[in-house]
Amino acid sequence: MTEEERQLPGPRGRGPSDAARRLRREAAEIRAAVRAVPRRTVVAESLVCALAAAFGLIPLLLIPPDRPVLAVLEALWAALLVAARRGRPVAAVLGAFPLLAGANVWVLAVVPLIVLSATRRIAPPRRAWRIVGLACAALGGLTFTVGLFRWETLPMMLAENAVSAVLLLLLPTLAGTMLGRRRPLVDLLRERNAYLEQTRTLTAAAARMEERTRIAREMHDLLGHRLSLISVHAGALELAAARQAPPLAGQVELLRTTAGTAMEELREILGVLRHADLSDETGVDRGTYEDITALVTQSRQTGGGPVELVWSVPDTVEVGPRVRQAIHRVVREGLTNVLKHASGAPVLVEVKGTDAGIEVHVTNGVPRVPGDSQGGTSSGLAGLQERISLLGGTFGAGALPDGGFRVTAWLPSQQSLPSQPPQPYLLSQPSHATNGPGSNSPLSAQTLTWPRVLGAGCTAVLVVLPTAGFLIVLLVMAALG
Repeated sequence: MTEEERQLPGPRGRGPSDAARRLRREAAEIRAAVRAVPRRTVVAESLVCALAAAFGLIPLLLIPPDRPVLAVLEALWAALLVAARRGRPVAAVLGAFPLLAGANVWVLAVVPLIVLSATRRIAPPRRAWRIVGLACAALGGLTFTVGLFRWETLPMMLAENAVSAVLLLLLPTLAGTMLGRRRPLVDLLRERNAYLEQTRTLTAAAARMEERTRIAREMHDLLGHRLSLISVHAGALELAAARQAPPLAGQVELLRTTAGTAMEELREILGVLRHADLSDETGVDRGTYEDITALVTQSRQTGGGPVELVWSVPDTVEVGPRVRQAIHRVVREGLTNVLKHASGAPVLVEVKGTDAGIEVHVTNGVPRVPGDSQGGTSSGLAGLQERISLLGGTFGAGALPDGGFRVTAWLPSQQSLPSQPPQPYLLSQPSHATNGPGSNSPLSAQTLTWPRVLGAGCTAVLVVLPTAGFLIVLLVMAALG
């Protein structure tokens, strides 16, 4: 071979420098892998390696072995294999067989744990069995090589190492492959569970939307037509009253405007059922000073008692459309209740604004002329409380000691409101955080796979029981000897 051929790259040109480069590249990959692992995992793995080294070294101080240097090296080698079982499972299995024929019997307790943890990470399982078979063959070759110098003990050494290979290599491999088969199944069922949960959520949302659409359609068909007829006939009656009965013109006008307001409120309800924003449903700006003043004026025109309005909302307070809508609802509900249950009673409407929120109070006294209440179901107050709670406010209503009644509410300002609009009442979103009556909490992947957990886990435990018994007997004999 010429000098030029020896300098050409190729299989013949590979030497110590190539091996050194491969080792440096491997070391760089290991450092990068360690940096990518979470710090908690690194600390836990370091603790496990330290415990493995301590378990192999501390007994040597109490019971000195025949070859102490070799025993110490085996303990350190076992700790190194513990660290390599995650990133290099094949190398960990192949590196464990010399420990079975070594001088340190205490490291044998670490070998099945290394094999079980490493074979879990080797896929497919037949590859793990091939690697373990190679390790067993290497153990047999090492035993036969050592026994060549002591023919009289060779059969006993072969028998002992064969038993050790079965109990410390083959049985942990069987348990590890069982647990390894379970891992992809659990991952698959976890994905399936997430898919089913998402499907159930979408199905429930679609069902709610369909129900809302049905309710909106029925309300529009049943109420919209009748309210339109009332509004049309009220307009005709207003024209007739203006000519024939002028004193009744105001009442007829109020009837027409009330029918128009009812139509607007019906559109708002339909918008709620169709997920529309409450503030954008109509062109009327509700909850302003002019709007509240109009409500107070209408209450006076209906023949009720004196109604006083106190408005003290600073201009610096930013009030959102949903808050203004709620203010309008509180005042309107309070005045309506006064007309139904305490007609003729004096009423005080207070709207106060601060930097934190808006306070609304509708207070009525005892009516001057006692009369029968028209009764009610308190559904308006219940719906109002739900609406205000969805906005993050507080609501209260109750009788006063002097016989009057007060409706009060506190609403957060625009800065305190959530970014997303509140979900409408009666049709709440499904919650996975609570597990109340009639609700089904999502099933976890472990719940879905409990037969597999029992099958693979319990079988793996039963498989390694002979290994545990063999190690206990072996270590007790070493301690007594």
